[in-house]
Formats: sequence, C-alpha cells, structure tokens
Amino acid sequence: MSEQTTPTTAVAPPEPPATTSSVAEAAPQSSLRRLLGGPVGRNAGLVVALLLIVVVGAVTAGDTFFQVSNMLTILRQASIIGVISVGMTLVITAGGIDLSVGSVMGLASIAATLAVAQDLAENSHWTVMVGIALAVGLAAGLVNGVVIAYGKVVAFMATLAMLVAARGLAEILAERRTLVVESRGFIEFMNADFLGVDILIWIFALVAAGGWLILNRTTFGRRTVAIGGNREAARLAGIDVRRHTMWLYAIAGLCAGIAAVMILGRTTAGTSTHGTLYELDAIAAVVVGGTLLVGGRGTITGTVFGVLIFATLTNVFVQNNLSSSVQAVAKGIIIVIAVLLQQRFSKPTGSRE
Repeated sequence: MSEQTTPTTAVAPPEPPATTSSVAEAAPQSSLRRLLGGPVGRNAGLVVALLLIVVVGAVTAGDTFFQVSNMLTILRQASIIGVISVGMTLVITAGGIDLSVGSVMGLASIAATLAVAQDLAENSHWTVMVGIALAVGLAAGLVNGVVIAYGKVVAFMATLAMLVAARGLAEILAERRTLVVESRGFIEFMNADFLGVDILIWIFALVAAGGWLILNRTTFGRRTVAIGGNREAARLAGIDVRRHTMWLYAIAGLCAGIAAVMILGRTTAGTSTHGTLYELDAIAAVVVGGTLLVGGRGTITGTVFGVLIFATLTNVFVQNNLSSSVQAVAKGIIIVIAVLLQQRFSKPTGSRE
C-alpha cells in the first residue's frame, strides 16, 4: 500500500498589526485632509484670507478703510464682476470655460444705448433698455452654447471667437464712440439705494442667491455637477448633455447682460471697452473660490468670497496709492496659490456648495 500524503500549501506569515501610535498618527492626518479639502475648510480659508486683507487695510489705511462709505464702495466694485462670476461658476463646474463674457457685456451695453433703443425707451419705459441688454447677452450665450454643444467646437476656441467678434461688433455699432444714456428714469433707479444699500449690490446678492439655488437645490444643478465630473457617464445616465451645455452658456451670457445693465447705471454710458478683461477677473474669482477648473465641483459661496477678496485687495492698494502693476502681481500670486491648494487638497468628487 502506498502512503497517503496530505498536500501542503505555503501560508504567508501574517503581517504585523499596525501599532497604536501609527494608527493614531494616520487618523489626524486623514481627518485634517478631509477638513481642508471639504467645504468647511475651503470656506474657512477664504474667510481667513479676507480677514487678513481687511486687517492689512485697517493697519495701512487707518480709519478711512472702515468707513461705511468705503465698505459700500468695495461691495459696489465687486457687484458687477460678481454677477459675471456667478455665470462663470456654472460653466466651469460643468467642465467648460467662457472667455467671451467681458466682450458680450460691452456689446450688450452698446445695444442698449443705441439711438433706436433709447427712442423706444423714451416712448415707452426705460425697462426696454434693460430688456435689450439682457436679450443680447442671452443671444450671445446661446450662440456659444450651440457652437460648443452641437457644433462640437472646443469651448476655449468658440468663446475666444465670440470674444473677438462681440468686441468688433460693438465697435461697429457704436462707430467707436461713447453712447450716453439719456433716460433719467433709468439713471435714477440704478443709482438709488434700498435700506441704505446700492441697487447694484442688491442685484449682485439676488443673482448670487439665484445661482446658489440653481446649483444646490435643483435638478439642473445636479446635472451640471454630473457633467463636469464625468461627461460620458452623465450621457449614459440619460442626461441630454448637449442641450444642458447650451443652456449653461446661455445663463453665462444672461449674466453678462445683467452686468451690462449695471455698468450702464454706474457710468451712464455705453462703450465697446466695457468689460475688457472681465472674463479673466471672473475666472480668477471662481478658481480662488474653490471651483475646480476641470469641473465636477462648484461653489457659488466660494465665488462670492473670491470676488470680495479681489475687490478688497484692490481697495487696499488704492487706499495706499499703489500702482495697478503691483495689484496685477498680487492677483497673480493669489491665483497660483489657489491652484496649488486645489491640487493639494481637492478632487473632483461631484460636490456642490
């Protein structure tokens, strides 16, 4: 009889259990990373940055900085670029970009102050000028959306083309002249205040609140985040990605039209130079606020803080008689730091704030 042997298998020795000290070290690091990368950490960082700039302003500019009139000036300066930034936030959250908002704003301001538009306003009501500006902004945004979504043109190139075309069309319509707003009713309304706060600031607050509700409390907002997180997965889930993209750019154009109305109220004149480089300021505010450039996460709250940070910083420089060149350098440094922090602590997890 042959001997019966039992097959043996090699068993790897068990790994030594993690020590209590290593687990204790890893847990705080993981918690800290989650906190810094989460909405609470990002917004807290923005608040701290804003407070630091305020402290610098108080120290260098003295009592002038904390005057109510100066605080309102900061908010007023932030309001126009803030409205554009809200639309930009939605576009970037979906993984897009819009370089044309500044030029569209200039075109809308010209369209609203043409002689025919002002004649219509005089014969009916000044809100006709507002409607024309909003319609032009919406139409330009729709053109961007159709070209990008259905024409399958890269967003960067499509909106760059609109940037050039809208600015050129504004110059043609205005014949390179500044068109003065004649409607006294429009000027009086746009320069009025409510509860001691300028109408421009109220408009910014309403647009920001509307943007927050759209992004955080609607199906449209959830689909925007989903498209930015994974476009193909969103399509397979049944989202009409092309139509949604088209409306996102339409909203960005509408925000540019609203900003055109605001700049008309502030300057009482339409010109093709309105909105020059505003698209870059808007993108900077959105990125500093915590919205990922690659899409998949957007935050209207962070964008508002980003706009306020740059507006306050500009005010501090003006109070201290520093040149615009120094301001540009400071803005560049802030943008680079914000992007580095995004790379360090952020991932496109499909979150909204």
